[in-house]
Amino acid sequence: MVKEADSVNPSHALFDSFVQAQTCKETQQNFIELCRHLKVEPRDYKHFYSKLKDRLNYWKAKDLWQKIDKRAAHPDYEQGQACHQNKCLVLGAGPCGLRTAIELALLGTQVAVLDKRVSFSRNNVLHLWPYTIRDLLNLGAKKFYGRFCSGSIHHISIRQLQLILLKVALILGVEVHTGVTFEGLLEPSGSTGWRAQVSPGSHRAAAFEFDVFISAGGGRYVPDGFKIKELRGKLAIGITANFVNRRTKQEAQVQEISGVARIYNQKFFQALHSEIGVDLENIVYYKDDTHYFVMTAKKGSLLKKGVIKQDFPDVNQLLAPANVNQKALEEYAYDAADFSTDHMLPDLEFARDHAGRPDVAMFDFTCMHRAENASLVKERKGKRLLIALVGDSLVEPFWPLGTGIARGFLAAFDTAWMVRNWGKGGLPLELLAERESMYQLLSQTTPENISKNYASYSINPSTRYPNISMSSIKPTQVKHTVLDAHLHTRKKSLRRLEDLLSWCQKNTAGYKHVKVKDLSESWRSGMALCALIHNFRPELINLSSLDEYNITRNNKLAFDLMEREFGITPVMRASEMITCEKIDQLSMVVYLTQIRNALTEKDTPAGNEGLFLEACITLKSIFNNPVVPVSSSEVGGSELCYFCNKHLYVLERGSAEGKFFHRSCFNCYQCGSTLRQGGYAFLSDMGKPGIHGHTDKILFSRKLLTWVCVKCVQEADFEISESDKRDLKRMKTLERKARQSEIQRFHKAQTIQRRLDEIEVTFKELEEKGVDLERALRGEAGMTSHPSAENHSHC
Repeated sequence: MVKEADSVNPSHALFDSFVQAQTCKETQQNFIELCRHLKVEPRDYKHFYSKLKDRLNYWKAKDLWQKIDKRAAHPDYEQGQACHQNKCLVLGAGPCGLRTAIELALLGTQVAVLDKRVSFSRNNVLHLWPYTIRDLLNLGAKKFYGRFCSGSIHHISIRQLQLILLKVALILGVEVHTGVTFEGLLEPSGSTGWRAQVSPGSHRAAAFEFDVFISAGGGRYVPDGFKIKELRGKLAIGITANFVNRRTKQEAQVQEISGVARIYNQKFFQALHSEIGVDLENIVYYKDDTHYFVMTAKKGSLLKKGVIKQDFPDVNQLLAPANVNQKALEEYAYDAADFSTDHMLPDLEFARDHAGRPDVAMFDFTCMHRAENASLVKERKGKRLLIALVGDSLVEPFWPLGTGIARGFLAAFDTAWMVRNWGKGGLPLELLAERESMYQLLSQTTPENISKNYASYSINPSTRYPNISMSSIKPTQVKHTVLDAHLHTRKKSLRRLEDLLSWCQKNTAGYKHVKVKDLSESWRSGMALCALIHNFRPELINLSSLDEYNITRNNKLAFDLMEREFGITPVMRASEMITCEKIDQLSMVVYLTQIRNALTEKDTPAGNEGLFLEACITLKSIFNNPVVPVSSSEVGGSELCYFCNKHLYVLERGSAEGKFFHRSCFNCYQCGSTLRQGGYAFLSDMGKPGIHGHTDKILFSRKLLTWVCVKCVQEADFEISESDKRDLKRMKTLERKARQSEIQRFHKAQTIQRRLDEIEVTFKELEEKGVDLERALRGEAGMTSHPSAENHSHC
């Protein structure tokens, strides 16, 4: 009666379909339908499993719930609270990636798995160690795959193992996204944390933020920061072949081959060679979903049988697809399989791979790859990311030893233990040191030297490794695996300064009396600056007329040209290049950075604002990595503002007509508006050259110099000289070009004036940050930064 009721219960039927599904797509579809019917939301990962269990009161499911509940009740998971605030992205839905995801879900982590494949199609068979059999049985493997480990040799196809683990992962609330390609990690930005760049970009996985990233994507993808060792051995060419298993009585009677090596059965291999010309080092045969054969073939016989067309010393060239005869390879594998089973497998027919081709492949495992470290931590903008490797990303297995999935699961458990401690607030260096201590043991593990008490296995390494030392690696030994923001910035800073020096050297090479060795004293004579200008704009300067000993003239020429042609404020007066004891390196680096941008037309945001941003970046670079030592108070008179006579820092410095001042002090005398480069007219006092007559609208001060905005000059009723008219026209043209540039660069519909006002605010913010950095760099933390800090308005 119960079974009849079950058969008509839609939820029971859906559960049965989910359990029996034999493809990835079918599994996912049946699971979605089951969730919809039961009205449970998989995205509610914290409560999903408990709701699913409560709403699916089905006798066939109860045994599965009991197994999962028993695992989840282990103290390591703290009732799913150990990592309840953590989010993890797992790259790769292979066995190791899914096994890791299951453990993290039990810890309470929100887990998403990405895989570019849409199907599970790998027929190859994995050998299982005793502990992995127990582990999978405890997860309900028999419930999903009734033939699990029912043969004389314990093994399972990769495809079937993936299906088992996928079903368990889905039940625990893990999101599994197939058909999604991982393109790389996206660093935090604003309030957004670490994310993944994926394809298609519109996929919901693109919005998933996480603090743990597990790479189980295989040897082809290893995140930045990890170094890979190459272990090269004697040439070893492997061949795998899968044949259709029709499950007939005759096929069932054929004995499996757990692994025969030439040194242990020379008679068999000699017969194989002499009778059919197939020369092998070893061979394995497993009977699973397919008849699976894997063997190591000698190069000589492959050449003789025409499998390899031409011999090459380079293994990549030797086994390149163009150098392999696929039909001959199929015949070679067929003959080896037929002979090794004593011709007892009738009508051998190749199974098909994901592309519908005969499932036979030849590969090279002469070179094995292994990561130097298993984990690291990255920090950007105050947000930390724990990154770990599992599976082939961590270490490629040597298939004849059958270590792949066994060591893969051990690494998955060790990684889950690290994530557990991460979620509990463990110190990064201590977590990484402990993880690397475990990793040292991985390559030494065998079925004989790990704990035999499989029932006590948990993610705690001490339950699996006898006589373990979880502190064999010290925190000081793994400092290089903590890639914090400061280290990242210092490395970039070093490159930035090296690049600037290299650029200067490249573009002044070959000029007479110019030898750029550094970013400070090499520029004293002014010849290097003039050489830079000449290299890019030879029409602006006549180098043959310069005297290397006339330092003031050379520097004044370079400073004036840079200011007139590119709007770059001089770092100091030309005369000070002689009088100062040492060139102020900080000022010089910022100045040269702006020159490089201008001469190479480097794209920077909105003209002067872009130069300002670049200057701030350069200043911070020097602050974080003082490659160029900075001397204090060596800039002379240019350290005082012309208007307010207060301290003047590099990043708030403006210049006009040979005077240096705070940008905030550079205002129109008539209306008080802030003046910009290219947007003002310079007027002498009454009776001085530059203005004739007088005006009611402009009241001239008794100072020697007066600056007025273009608008006020246009409104004034007075006569100016022809030269001043030309200057004014040039200023108006520059201002118009600047405004046009604003539109082109920002593509916004706001009025130009509004954008210029926004830039002015940005300037002030940048000035404050830049000055704070410079003060700290110069050891002047106690000083007032600039006039704006004192509510300074107009000088």
